[in-house]
Amino acid sequence: MQVSEKFYEFMSERTWQLTEKWYESLDKSDSSGVYSSTDPKVIQTLKRQNHEFHERFCVLFKDIGQDALCHFAQWIEEIAKDEEHLQTPTHYILREFFRTQDQYLEILQEFNRQHGSEFPPERIESFRELIIKTFGLVISKFAEENYEYAQRRLKAQQEMIRELSSPVILIDKYTGVLPLIGDIDTGRARYILENTLAECVDKNVEHLFIDLSGVIMVDTMVAQQLFQIIESLNLIGVKSSISGIRPEIAQTAIQLGISFENISVTSTLERALSQQR
Repeated sequence: MQVSEKFYEFMSERTWQLTEKWYESLDKSDSSGVYSSTDPKVIQTLKRQNHEFHERFCVLFKDIGQDALCHFAQWIEEIAKDEEHLQTPTHYILREFFRTQDQYLEILQEFNRQHGSEFPPERIESFRELIIKTFGLVISKFAEENYEYAQRRLKAQQEMIRELSSPVILIDKYTGVLPLIGDIDTGRARYILENTLAECVDKNVEHLFIDLSGVIMVDTMVAQQLFQIIESLNLIGVKSSISGIRPEIAQTAIQLGISFENISVTSTLERALSQQR
């Protein structure tokens, strides 16, 4: 029997033992993340994922020379987008990769003690190099995939926050209110413009009250975009009224040469709504 086949069998017989030993020695005092979970379902999934890693790794010694990254691609994708792992600090995950690598190196030493005399030393050394090289490739690819999924999730959360932070609220069949709160940067201002126009069309709004009393600070470019919303609404047949303009925003608008001549402006939203009635 060739040394690679013998080592493959040697490792395959110990995969569940590796998983149980790994979990038993796991530092479960982490402040957050999958490794500190006490949920039986999470623990069961974690063990399954760890064991599947061992099964995939063992096969590398059965078929020396195969593409390790291709072999681990599905496993890496599952772990990288797994919600429990996404909530786990990356340095905790890397720690467990290296602990698993140490397990493999220990098994290789055990194999060498039992069967080293049967095979050339350079073959045993080549296995050590393969273990270290494969872990390096898997860790690097995991970090890349994990970052991409984390960025996608962050982008989705930001989109949701933007949508919730600029809602057009109907107060009767054809009248809506757009209450804006917090700082508005260029990105958010652009989103408000696009979202407001779309919502007014979808909800058949004919008169929109834009309340700026909760907006603390805007820069020159953002102020310009806010007033572009009013111009754009006018183009689609929606009348606009503004309330709660702070002195700083008013000064910025005047400096930009923005005219309030054809815009209904009141100090408070309450007053604007009462005038409309």
